[in-house]
Amino acid sequence: MAGLYIHIPFCISKCPYCSFLSFPSHETKNREKYLTAVARQADQMADHPWVVAADFTTLYLGGGTPTMYDGKELAGLIRECCKRFRIDIFSEETEISVEANPNTVSIETLQSLRNAGVNRLSIGCQSFSDALLKTLGRSHTVSDSREAYEQARRAGLDNISLDLMFGLPGQSVSDWQNTLEKAVALAPDHFSIYELMVEDNTPLAKSIEAGELALPPEEEVVAMYENIQITMAATGFERYEISNYARPGKQSRHNINYWQNNSYVGLGAGAVSSFEGMRVTNVSDPDRYINLVEREKFPFEDGECLPLEASFRETVIMGLRMTVGVSCPELEKRFGLTPEQYYGKILQRCIDQGLVVLDKDYLRLTEKGLPVANQVLALLV
Repeated sequence: MAGLYIHIPFCISKCPYCSFLSFPSHETKNREKYLTAVARQADQMADHPWVVAADFTTLYLGGGTPTMYDGKELAGLIRECCKRFRIDIFSEETEISVEANPNTVSIETLQSLRNAGVNRLSIGCQSFSDALLKTLGRSHTVSDSREAYEQARRAGLDNISLDLMFGLPGQSVSDWQNTLEKAVALAPDHFSIYELMVEDNTPLAKSIEAGELALPPEEEVVAMYENIQITMAATGFERYEISNYARPGKQSRHNINYWQNNSYVGLGAGAVSSFEGMRVTNVSDPDRYINLVEREKFPFEDGECLPLEASFRETVIMGLRMTVGVSCPELEKRFGLTPEQYYGKILQRCIDQGLVVLDKDYLRLTEKGLPVANQVLALLV
């Protein structure tokens, strides 16, 4: 199985906490040429021998905000890419996802996407508090989130994910519980729930350093984390990855492919492709990306071929993000290595401390290990 990822790097505005590759749309001269450039790169990559031999079953449009574009424009790109990468939009095995900010969708846009084969929508709600949305610098309101969700249902989408964030400046445990309750009340199919990470050199980091904003105390963030587990379990959502919860059968297939360190092709500025141990990264500047593709050149900026042991470690780390863990027989088949052989005493120490467990040929984080996953995974890098 292989996946196709398309990066759309434009947003209404740049959120102060965001460190992802994205640009306010008004700062980019060639936004209207970008989708044409992505389609041209799709033509370039589709003829690669590895791509020709691969079976593509997922397509994911992320950003940025893909729905900054008109629905018909995005639908045209989706159809072209599905054709070039032989993705069958009528197959039950196919998953086509689009990320959207709540104030950038309309019923017409969503219907166009649905008609092009989109069967999964990820809505970046982040919070159900208008005050906290303002603190985050988000351009939408709680009302926008509800309206986007209702429009998606009316457009016929039956797999809707909501993105939420906790540990926000000024957020209390009761604020977070209120967001969880309002989000669950909408009855989505999936949640991606992340603790706010303050990235260096972002406007948010500078505001916190200047004392203009303050993060919640650690004990309150821990309480918020516990509220997630209680609420998700009580409302029928299964945790299948550190930050992701789904109703049965609604897990993100594209992301599972990524967490299993399988192959994927990335189109667009800054997108990464990874296949057969080779990884290439596109140039990050959208104007330069467009220029290179228009001149019929590959828009690659960097490439690497990971040594076997580095690829093994990466596969273990990514696989441990999933609650099912990583298959030891599959690791041995792919790399000729097992976690016990490779990590030795380090792994045994993690097992002895109750942070990971070997269970039915799978290595996975325990309930004790999940809340401190970053620390555990750092030991295995």
